[in-house]
Amino acid sequence: MQLGILGLPKAGKTTLFNTLTAARQETGKFAASAQTNMGVATVPDRRLEQLRDLFRPRKYQPATVQYVDIPGIRRGEGAESLDLAKLKGMDALVHVVRAFDDPEIVHPEGGVDPARDVAMLDLELILADHDLVERRLDRLEKAVKRGLSSEEQRERALLADVIRLHLEAERPLRELRLDPDDERRLRGFQLLSAKPMLVVLNVDEARVADHAERELTLGPGVKTVAVSAPIEEEISRLPPEEQQEFLSELGLSEASLDRVARASQELLGLLSFFTVGEDEVRAWTIRRGTHAREAAGAVHSDIERGFIRAEVVRWDDLLRLKTLAACRDQGILRLEGKDYVVQDGEVVHFRFNV
Repeated sequence: MQLGILGLPKAGKTTLFNTLTAARQETGKFAASAQTNMGVATVPDRRLEQLRDLFRPRKYQPATVQYVDIPGIRRGEGAESLDLAKLKGMDALVHVVRAFDDPEIVHPEGGVDPARDVAMLDLELILADHDLVERRLDRLEKAVKRGLSSEEQRERALLADVIRLHLEAERPLRELRLDPDDERRLRGFQLLSAKPMLVVLNVDEARVADHAERELTLGPGVKTVAVSAPIEEEISRLPPEEQQEFLSELGLSEASLDRVARASQELLGLLSFFTVGEDEVRAWTIRRGTHAREAAGAVHSDIERGFIRAEVVRWDDLLRLKTLAACRDQGILRLEGKDYVVQDGEVVHFRFNV
């Protein structure tokens, strides 16, 4: 799972990036970074941690998320300043929105207004997409003389009659509902406004537990989560035993990494299943609705190819009974076929033969 972090200058993007990835990229009140940062975040999962403590494996591998921190975008500069090559490969975008007051940090638009900033960044993405669509239509127009294939004709009609009109109405493509064939055609363009969006409201420390996301009414394909990036970055550098105490003082039960990672998975329709044993306890990330055979492919392509059956048990049942053998004796370790839909938090062992 890869997510690109975007936002206006001084919104707190790099501070959030440092919190999520345990990086130490330079931040400051009066200078915005002009570099793109990349890092990997380990996704905390209390369920997996308890299974690790039960099996005490030689290797422990929680799920991970890769974040790319993009330099701040100013009004009218999106198409030129966006790192399009990196952003096109992202599964989703994270828009860090300033929702805190600080007289020492001048907002580039003159004042704090989260709804305005969300709409402004959406417009920059829309303009970047419109530029790409126009270039593609120009190439198709030049190819008319030699004759367009039936697939090119359908692509031309989709871009000219649907996508361009939607963008010119200043609406992000994530709001557009297409049939499966047109979705497939559009997917290859990796248009930015079509990507799911996680809006992270960077709020004052005193407001972080007040559900500030309720202040914004956002469209489909968007989720919101509130953090206080500076204080949570400080907390993330404390020993684990001290972190919970400080989070409790903020009125939070979990750190921003947990909240952002969970919201990201929900936004993308993802879930985690687990494999356990003395060698390794590991989380695997798949899309909701994935069948057992395809889930096996997340572990290894040979397991998918030689899939026979999946042994499945809920993580909490395994934790309660301690061993897979005890779960089998109690009749709660199930054998499932290739069409079984794997559920979040299930422990799965695949039987296969190659």
